[in-house]
Amino acid sequence: MRQSTNELAGQVAWVHGAYGAVGLAIAQELVRAGARVVLSGRDPAATKDAAAQCGDASQAEALAVDITRDEAVYAAAEQIGQRHGRIDILVNSAGVNPSKRHFRDLSVQDWKNTVDVNLSGMFYTCQATLRGMRERKSGVIVNISSWTGRFAAYFGGPAYTSTKRATLALTEMINMEECIHGIRATSIAPAGIDTPILNKRAKPPTPEVRAALLKPQDLADMTRYIAGLPPHVCINEVLMSPTLNSNYLGEFETQKRPPAASA
Repeated sequence: MRQSTNELAGQVAWVHGAYGAVGLAIAQELVRAGARVVLSGRDPAATKDAAAQCGDASQAEALAVDITRDEAVYAAAEQIGQRHGRIDILVNSAGVNPSKRHFRDLSVQDWKNTVDVNLSGMFYTCQATLRGMRERKSGVIVNISSWTGRFAAYFGGPAYTSTKRATLALTEMINMEECIHGIRATSIAPAGIDTPILNKRAKPPTPEVRAALLKPQDLADMTRYIAGLPPHVCINEVLMSPTLNSNYLGEFETQKRPPAASA
């Protein structure tokens, strides 16, 4: 059990994608740091269960929100503001990537859903939260991107890779426009996290490779560190990977060439 501290005591955090492996680890870590955490996700039951795994009602609460619906996001931000008076920390961890992800078989619906969740939903949560942060002249936003957002990788597919690259740009724009209001944003771009989403790859990594990957707790530790930094410090981007760097080693190979025609 990791030690609880109070460096974020009195602060309110809003974590999206909170019942996913990474989002849940981040929410739990922010609770351990003393923050009051509001966990959000599409599924009310899963969101409620995630909040229960983070602590009692005084530490964590569930607020089901479909971030693809802009009006729902803005209403949720307003509700949190009325209930807690502020949102000090926003974490965007919601993300999807379809199994059939390459141009030859990516459906328009899967493209739209990926953009709606990974990019549009992130824009809604950031814009809704920035309003209060701007008034208070303080706030921390952490957006989870991906290594494929910085370095395109075949296995990511066009929808996921495009939205994760856009995450970097969206985060940069927050810092460009809102730094004068004391707001700081960080994009965390991890490579290879051992989560269930890897099972959707055309060629899932082997157990040996998965054992060497980043863990959700690694991103949680990084998020906690960023949130706890002094207000004058902004980390614009974090590019993190396993020491056994599978992207360089080519261990996420996918077949690209069509099979040779039989004679």
